[in-house]
Amino acid sequence: MLSKARIKWIKSLEMRKYRLLHNAFLAEGPKLVGELLPYFTPLYVVATKEWLTQNSLLLGAAKEVDEVSQEELERASLLRKPQSVLAVLPMRNTDFKIQDPKSLYLALDGVQDPGNLGTILRIADWFGIRHILCGTEGTADVYNPKCVQSCMGALARVEVHYCNLPEVLKEAQMPIYGTFLDGKDIYQEELSPNGIIVMGNEGNGISEEVAELVSHRLYVPNFPKGSLTTESLNVAVATGIVCAEFRRRS
Repeated sequence: MLSKARIKWIKSLEMRKYRLLHNAFLAEGPKLVGELLPYFTPLYVVATKEWLTQNSLLLGAAKEVDEVSQEELERASLLRKPQSVLAVLPMRNTDFKIQDPKSLYLALDGVQDPGNLGTILRIADWFGIRHILCGTEGTADVYNPKCVQSCMGALARVEVHYCNLPEVLKEAQMPIYGTFLDGKDIYQEELSPNGIIVMGNEGNGISEEVAELVSHRLYVPNFPKGSLTTESLNVAVATGIVCAEFRRRS
């Protein structure tokens, strides 16, 4: 039986300060937990008897496991409709330096919405981008439950690193691309198979400090050109278009 203290601890992970305090985050649901467990050694797993019976091989290194009823699971869950399992997992070490200048990286400068961040993780995973650099100022927390759920397991394969983004970009010995309303048509510009693609804040775009470090300014044109259309694309949608174009050229 789950104690009140245990439930309080699980629910506290909804808040960033407690995730940092415990160096842990929460994942829920059989599909998401199933994808993450091979990549993270779980600190704690709570699940129904049926899930535990079917997934015993995933629990090899788990530090603690509790079997609970569906009713108990619902009391601990952050979801409206909990599904058989939740896991408390350790956050990764985010220390990072660019070691492979032949690879393609994403950098996020103030992407605030955890849902957008989760979608961008899925995009990175789809296009084989294994590292995302996030500016520490204003960028959403990848371990926010909304982000963890929306990334659909991409967190298992894509590593997110929080850093002083301008400093990292200054040291990078590779092309730095960014999207701007006054940039050059991405479909007409030469794109390299390596580099850093910078995506900016949902409302303000790329910050001035980071923009000064961008060597290639790109723009995703609307069609037909010059026609009256929506003001801008959602940052996750724009990221998908840009990544697809880079990979199409490689």
